[in-house]
Amino acid sequence: MQKGNIGVTTDNIFPVIKKFLYSDQEIFLREVVSNAIDATQKLKTFASVGDFKGELGELTVKIAIDSKEKTLTISDRGIGMTTEEIEKYINQIAFSGAEEFLEKYKTDANAIIGHFGLGFYSTFMVSKQVDIITKSWKESSEAVKWSCDGSPEYTMEPIEKEDRGTDIVLHIDDESQSYLEEGKIESLLKKYCKFVPVPVIFGKKKEWKDDKYEETAEDNQINDATPTWTKKPADLTEEDYLKFYKDLYPMTEDPLFHIHLNVDYPFNLTGILYFPKIKSNVEIQKNKIQLYCNQVYVTDSVEGIVPDFLTLLHGVIDSPDIPLNVSRSYLQQDANVKKISSHITKKVADRLLDIFKNDRKQYEEKWNDLKIFIEYGILTEEKFWDKAQKFCLLKNIEGQCFTLDEYKALISENQTDKDGQLICLYASDKDMQHAYIDAAKANGYDVLLMDGQLDVHFVGKLEQQFEKSRFVRVDSDVIENLIVKKEKEALTLSEEQQESLKKTFTGQLPVIEKTEFKLQLENLGENAMPVVVTLNEFMRRMQEMAAMNSGMNFYGDMPTSYSLVVNTGHPLVKKFIDSDTSENIESKAKQLIDLALLSNGLLKGEALTTFVKRSLDLIE
Repeated sequence: MQKGNIGVTTDNIFPVIKKFLYSDQEIFLREVVSNAIDATQKLKTFASVGDFKGELGELTVKIAIDSKEKTLTISDRGIGMTTEEIEKYINQIAFSGAEEFLEKYKTDANAIIGHFGLGFYSTFMVSKQVDIITKSWKESSEAVKWSCDGSPEYTMEPIEKEDRGTDIVLHIDDESQSYLEEGKIESLLKKYCKFVPVPVIFGKKKEWKDDKYEETAEDNQINDATPTWTKKPADLTEEDYLKFYKDLYPMTEDPLFHIHLNVDYPFNLTGILYFPKIKSNVEIQKNKIQLYCNQVYVTDSVEGIVPDFLTLLHGVIDSPDIPLNVSRSYLQQDANVKKISSHITKKVADRLLDIFKNDRKQYEEKWNDLKIFIEYGILTEEKFWDKAQKFCLLKNIEGQCFTLDEYKALISENQTDKDGQLICLYASDKDMQHAYIDAAKANGYDVLLMDGQLDVHFVGKLEQQFEKSRFVRVDSDVIENLIVKKEKEALTLSEEQQESLKKTFTGQLPVIEKTEFKLQLENLGENAMPVVVTLNEFMRRMQEMAAMNSGMNFYGDMPTSYSLVVNTGHPLVKKFIDSDTSENIESKAKQLIDLALLSNGLLKGEALTTFVKRSLDLIE
């Protein structure tokens, strides 16, 4: 028997492994199964180039629990190891065997996960002792058993083993006995190994018989070794893509579109991304993209690994150039990950542009669902904006869709103010802002519908990109002030008449908590409403942003300041000008103010009840 110390630079590597290297204890199973897959794939490669001339036979990875011995064993029939290779790849922790292998077989070794050695030591997070029983594929090799109890000391001795390959035997420690439960191990295998490229067998399938589950003779294969994303797009139908989506996300609505990624230069990347249906009134769900390395699950927490807006997508991305490493912070700093992130952004943009060009009708029909993805991308990813402006749409209240350039051309003649600035009018609620929309349409103006949860930020982005333009909501001022075509005409009222009118209406202004009203007189003409309530565009935007961003509490705490515009050109208001401020006049002024408040949704509670009673009295 050979004894020795593992080649480490600290007195004890294992506390370091447990505390710093691995963030999730459960990934030990992923690491060991990945190594078994690696060993199996290497043997296939040796056979394909003629280095291995024996019978491959059944190539599977098997997992077994021995409840009596309290062991968990992971077995493969891959290349195995010699005593010298154990010394090199296991006892010298810092060395990764895949580097040497990749250099020799770099043209055939696309499916290799290359972290054997370091990943193996994650097993000590749950084990009081780990045994390696292995026999190399090389002729005349002797089997060897390596054992370590979690200290730098190990033992190594010859052992009888008929077949090539490796058994990793974990003697589960007292604190980790849950890893001897079938249900837990099966759930972890399905999480990490559902799509690995070699069959993974965990016991036998069971069937319900005589009021209990009984084992059958059929192997319980955990994984699909050839998942949809590994196949050629030409060999797949829409039904195949939909089935894969439903397998990943049961009980969800059908996706809008899919993008099949298949890149082999300057890096390797495969996968399928789906655009799910997202309702704008529900919370955005992230962490629906599963990240794989050679079909081995890495994480579904992909923020910082893919652009933020793409975390709204669902699906799978897989790349051997993404290291099989448990540290997300490490992944976020990896150069290949950054390149892959940029490429995925480009592919998503290209796919959307392609759909838009080839089937604009379908694209427009799905715009309400696509809108949140595209706006989020435009707001957070500058590179995405460069392409997205070609397929980003604006929809007006009639439901017509326009590209940004189309819309500017549509309104440029009629909605340019006296200073040459293009004014884009929009509504956020067709019903609540109906009166203001009507006023805009009466002037021949078009009104956009901007009712999405990101639109308050999106209009700001569009203003930055459109030259000499402003976006204003239709209820942010009277229509004459929104698009000023000429200088305002002075009021024809005397100062005394203006003061009398202001006094009449000011005395009837409502008292609402954290709300103030500023009275102003405007001659809007006899066809406009007698009293109009508006909210300044800048103030409203700031308050809406404050509601979404806790860092802007200053604006959220400020009182809401409305303008109450009295239309001196309306026949009803004209009657007030030369009248005494009798109770009847004040009552009518109150009624007109309440009508304006009602149209803005500001008349509530007791004030609304009083208004209804007063209206009934007027009818009588």
